[in-house]
Amino acid sequence: MTDRFAFTIAATDGAARTGAIRMRRGEIRTPAFMPVGTAATVKAMKPAAVRVTGADIILGNTYHLMLRPGAERVARLGGLHAFMGWDRPILTDSGGYQVMSLSELSKVSEEGVAFRSHLDGSRHMLSPERSMDIQRLLGSDIVMAFDELVPTTADRAVQAAAMERSMRWARRSRAAFDADNAGGALFGIQQGALDRALRQASADALTDIGFDGYAVGGLAVGEGQEAMFGVLDYAPAMLPPDRPRYLMGVGKPDDIVGAVERGIDMFDCVLPTRSGRTGQAFTWDGPINIRNARFAEDLAPLDPESPTAEWSRAYLHHLVRSGEILGAMLMTEHNLWFYQRLMQGLRDAIAEGRLSAFADEFRRRYAGRA
Repeated sequence: MTDRFAFTIAATDGAARTGAIRMRRGEIRTPAFMPVGTAATVKAMKPAAVRVTGADIILGNTYHLMLRPGAERVARLGGLHAFMGWDRPILTDSGGYQVMSLSELSKVSEEGVAFRSHLDGSRHMLSPERSMDIQRLLGSDIVMAFDELVPTTADRAVQAAAMERSMRWARRSRAAFDADNAGGALFGIQQGALDRALRQASADALTDIGFDGYAVGGLAVGEGQEAMFGVLDYAPAMLPPDRPRYLMGVGKPDDIVGAVERGIDMFDCVLPTRSGRTGQAFTWDGPINIRNARFAEDLAPLDPESPTAEWSRAYLHHLVRSGEILGAMLMTEHNLWFYQRLMQGLRDAIAEGRLSAFADEFRRRYAGRA
């Protein structure tokens, strides 16, 4: 570890850890939730407002930015931070998930993934080397290795082949990153679906290559919470304990709490922003649909401590039902605030050795049993 990237663990409680990642653009308190800024924007939010909610880092999307406006253009315009007006750390995903899930046509080979853009049908090749180049051009602080994701329902032979290819791609990602990236950090991605032996083989390969941090990939793709937690009962412990562990694409508040209990340090998900735009608000008493008629004359705020507390549920109900832009803005702001308050609660509980009580009380109340 260097001043480029340093991870420290301040306290533990069971498998859970709290600490900080320190980088040149600032400190990331862990466990951390990263709002998703797919196309150089956290939808319905100004960057300064995202920071006010408590976020230390956001996520950008390599696939979408390479297609529009283009990584080279972003670089000419000063990099992603200057382009979007966010001066703190940014993590960018590798693009591998999107090229295999969003493209009209994709073909995986040892070289990489050949695909057609979902925007205009243009043809592209995304390889480990090109992914590293794009993320360098964007100016990412945390770069993700290029990997292949297959469904958890795929045959074991398919899962094994994808994991092994991902490990070869991880080594190529490491070499390309080291050759042409003066700053930032590189994270490897563990694959292996729901198979413990494949997960161990993947972890061993990644540890041999060596990364600044490690992600648990291939989950939150429809397998359900019980199956996901089953993997998290062992997968994080397979990774180096002195490096941050990132669970990609998660999630729901109760998923986050359970994953923190199992040793995960970092999360991202579109759920709080997407839900905000469609009228769902997250609260300590569970999610609510503000469109529901029972809120039409409810003068209470979503939460008295929320940055949206000056507006009533009745007003938010009116805005969302009317399709007003302000409704999406306020609901999104509240949801991001709620997620960051949850993360702060988890950090405090770990530091004070009371995570189990905090998690049990959260689950009781969130499920409506408090």
